[in-house]
Amino acid sequence: MTETSELAAAIATVGGARATVREEGARASVILDVTGLDPAARDALEADVRAAALAVPGIDEVRVAMTSERVSRKIIAVASGKGGVGKSTVAANLAIALARGGRKVGLVDADIYGPSQPVLMGVDGTKPQARDKVMIPVATPHGVPLLSMGQLVAPGQAIAWRGPMAAGALGQLIEGDWGDRDTLVVDMPPGTGDVQLTMIQKYRPAGAVIVSTPQDLALIDARRAIDLFAKAGVPVIGLIENMAGYVCPHCGEASDPFGQGGAEAAAAELGVPFLGRVPLAMTIRAASDAGMPPAAGEGPEGAVFAGIAGKVSDWLAA
Repeated sequence: MTETSELAAAIATVGGARATVREEGARASVILDVTGLDPAARDALEADVRAAALAVPGIDEVRVAMTSERVSRKIIAVASGKGGVGKSTVAANLAIALARGGRKVGLVDADIYGPSQPVLMGVDGTKPQARDKVMIPVATPHGVPLLSMGQLVAPGQAIAWRGPMAAGALGQLIEGDWGDRDTLVVDMPPGTGDVQLTMIQKYRPAGAVIVSTPQDLALIDARRAIDLFAKAGVPVIGLIENMAGYVCPHCGEASDPFGQGGAEAAAAELGVPFLGRVPLAMTIRAASDAGMPPAAGEGPEGAVFAGIAGKVSDWLAA
């Protein structure tokens, strides 16, 4: 048998204030507070504690129990009334820009029927691991871990699910092992169906960001999305006008193929903040398709997303 003080000292060298130890004959029982640690860090700490305890003379068995305080996490739903407005690209860039601004951000690709975030975030072909039936988000090159249905099905495979199955899949993504992430950006499917209702009723977003293009048809559907969140009591953080203006790379002439200012005017009419315009730029499309969203860089397109993220971050902090 060893002295408890010797065992405690050995554990303290690796576990510090996170570890509470008790000796029961030749067995050491350790309680580890792993609040804020990601799965890899938790595993490493547990292994170090076990090794330190077993190195103490008289200790033959080590039991480790891990505890964690529940992290208060804010969910931002990025939504649109219809597809084809660039919502997923905006969601990826917003998540990265928020992370670069200092928030601990995770990204959920809840666009169940058309998941594209693995490509946008540069991790296409990866699959998440699971611990105790809880999925562990996949790390990305941009410091924003990701969970997506696109990681769980074969490339090109259609997902033909009814509403309850899609809502269940959303739950697995939202309830993943997000560690110390304090903000989840959720790329919602377009429209106002079962997945949106499940998100609102079960997971209660802190707020919603609505993405639209400037033309009237897109704005009609954006108004429906705003109305859905408003009726459910979910605040609308603001409206983003995507694909706003095009500058010809050859002659430099500016044009507005989808119109101009429609989203800003709609935001003013509806009484919701206008978060900014994202240009229709080849660089945004090419970089995003290559898994390097512009928000990860220092160019002018990245600055656009940084400005939008700043407004969202200010809203969350208010």
